[in-house]
Order: sequence, then structure tokens, then C-alpha cells
Amino acid sequence: MRVTILGAAKSGLAAAELARRNGETVFVSDAKPLDKAADAVAFLEARDIPAEFGAHTDLATKADLIVVSPGVPPTNPVRLEAARLGIEVIGELEYASRLIINPIVAITGTNGKTTTTVLTAHILNEAGKPAVVAGNIGTPLSSLVGTVDPTTIIVAECSSYQLDTTSTFRPHVSMLLNITPDHLSYHGSFQQYVDAKWKIAEYQQSNDVVVLNADDAHVANAPSVLRGMVRFFSLLKEVDGAFVRGGEIILRDQQHNEEILMSLRRLGLPGAHNVANSMASALAARAFEVRNENIRDSLASFNGVEHRLENVRVYKNVRYVNDSKATNINAAWFALSSYDHPIVWIAGGRGDNNDYTTLDDLISENVKAIVCMGEDADAIFNHWCTTKRCVKVLTMEEAVHAAADLARAEDVVLFSPACKSFDMFANFEERGRVFKASVNAL
Repeated sequence: MRVTILGAAKSGLAAAELARRNGETVFVSDAKPLDKAADAVAFLEARDIPAEFGAHTDLATKADLIVVSPGVPPTNPVRLEAARLGIEVIGELEYASRLIINPIVAITGTNGKTTTTVLTAHILNEAGKPAVVAGNIGTPLSSLVGTVDPTTIIVAECSSYQLDTTSTFRPHVSMLLNITPDHLSYHGSFQQYVDAKWKIAEYQQSNDVVVLNADDAHVANAPSVLRGMVRFFSLLKEVDGAFVRGGEIILRDQQHNEEILMSLRRLGLPGAHNVANSMASALAARAFEVRNENIRDSLASFNGVEHRLENVRVYKNVRYVNDSKATNINAAWFALSSYDHPIVWIAGGRGDNNDYTTLDDLISENVKAIVCMGEDADAIFNHWCTTKRCVKVLTMEEAVHAAADLARAEDVVLFSPACKSFDMFANFEERGRVFKASVNAL
């Protein structure tokens, strides 16, 4: 079969290598200029995979199958031409899933995906059930095909981009944490974004499990077409699955038998959203028959993931927290609601038509001062400067020093930008590392 890989970033290269190992005739096409693709060129040349860079030519559609990298939009000219020619177009996640035999836990949601993915794998590994993380979290699913033991559980973070290009993807456990508007420039509308998220469970069968957030209106009303066994989690009401009652997490099975899992005070991660993430992970682990005591111990010992409410340092009795992964308003909302002490908030970056009014109540109650940076610095400053002490800065180092000057003992300096990183940094990981370096230099 002739397979074209559209996009030569990490997932595209992994798909190209998998297709070559699978005996296909592979061609890679990427519009990125050749002088900015040295690593990809070296990777492909070492495997004798032909490629083109700088533009997509007609060679890209001389294929039986086109595998697109995440983020290549439906409006891409190669995708449009493929549709006209009747060539099947799928994503790397879909392609790899057709060739892998491992059980998969697939996790999506606008916020909380990474934490819940790593947490779920942590519970499984601690219980003696080998698991690896993959997908949108860093390791493409294609890289694991045939390289890990067939019994290893793959816990895959799945973005809306990846799910949008699936057509048979069937995880054993799917998880939908929440849905709020995001990536609308790619999907075209909020409903199309919602539809893409729901594809995570579309092809499951009756012996599969669907874990859903009962508190999210876009998630709670499970479509009647779902064939998997639905398990809910909730912070607000009692449901079949996992819920909170009297400061404890309760598990309820399909026969309405209840067990106390653990006290909320024992959870290793702060914030109500992490209670929800913990319940979702617990339900996924129960689908693999992990015992409650193993789940309890794992939830208590988990310390989180880099760039997500990551404790960096306590300096002069002030806690510095890196939440660089908060690239939208909703993620920042969760972070700002996670602490009982006054917050000096560092925010800003490339806004995505952010509506900051949704944070007004939290800012009023929890935040003592705001340090504004990046392209949205003026918007943030102008929105709150009449009610809170606000400072504008140009660099991350200036932001950290300004926050240190504003903070007092027992305060929290929270870097939760509510914006994308691309105005000043390559990605949120680089932004978080620069923040941590600036904090550790104090």
C-alpha cells in the first residue's frame, strides 16, 4: 500500500517509521522549509524514506492512504484534494491503533488530560499492572506498536485533533473529563469540537468502559449510541461510579453497592479538579480489577506532572507553583481555585480571544496582586488594574522578581498564564522551564 504521511513532526515521523516496518511504500510531505527540518530530514534519510519539504506537491496524493499529523486542519489543500479523489485520510492515532494489540485507556477533555493520564498509569504500575503513557503526552502511539509487551496497558492522552481523524479507534477504557470551547479555529465550531471529543467512545463495544464527568453538561448526557458500559464521576451528586460524600470518595458499582475509597485529605494533588481527575483515574483502574487499597495508596503518593500545578520551591516562606500548561481561561480557573492562601498571579501570553470576566469572582476572592506579561499583558492589566494591584513586565525573569516583591509569607506565587506560549516561547514546556529557572535563581 502507498502511504503518504502529512507532516514530519514527532507523530508523523513515528507513523512513517511504523508504515515502513509494516512493509508499506511510504512518502512524507511537509510544508515546513527544508532549512528548518534538519532533524526530520536526517531521520527519514537514515530509514531511506523519501520526502518533500517546503511545499506539498502532487506526489502527496499519489497514495492509497494519507496519515495526517495532529493539527493539520481539514482545510489543508492535500486533505481537500484527497477527499476529492476518494483517498482515505486518517490520523496517526487511528493508524497506530489498527496495528496495536495492547489494551488502551484513552483520555480526553479540554483540561486535565495530562495529569489524569500520568495518574492512571501510576495507579496501574503501582498495582503491578505494567502501563506506559503515550499519545498527545509525548510518545506517539505508533512508536509503541510491536515494541512493548502485548500485555502492557497503554494510557493514551488524546487531543481533539487526534480524535477528529479516527474512524475505528476502540480503546478498552475511554474517558471524557470535560468540554469547554478550545481549538475552534481548527474545528470550525464548538459543536464540531464536541463531536470530535465524543469520537473517543464511538467505536467501543459492550465489554468496554466509558468514564464520564456527570458535572459537565456536554459530557453528562451520554448519547444513546454509546455501547460501552458508562461509569460516572461527580463532585456534586451521587452517581454510579465515583462521587464525594462527607469529605470522602465513594465508589458505587452497578448493583449500587458502596465502598469508601479514601478521605479527600489523603489525596496527593490539590484542588477540586484534581479530586475529579483522581476519581476518573480510579474508575479506569477498577476496569482492570485494581484493588481499592492499591488505588488509595497510589492516589496518596502521586505528586503531579511537570508544568501542571508543579511545586517548584518555597522561598522566604512563599510557595512558587508552575502551571505553564494552563494555556486557556478554564485551566487557569482550576488553578486559581486550588489554594487557600493569598495568590500573586503571573498571567499572560498569546490570548485566544480570552474572556477574563469569567475569572472575576475568583480573582476578587483569592488573588492579592497580578503580574501581567506577554501579548495579553495590556488586556489583563486593563481588566483588573482598578480592583487589584497590577504590574506589567517584559520578561519571565522580571515577572518572577515582581511577584517575589509583592508576595509575603504564606502567599502562593502562581504562574498559570491562561494564554498560549507562542508569543515568547516555543511551547508551554519551554515557558515552564524558564519560569522554574527564574524561581530557582532567586
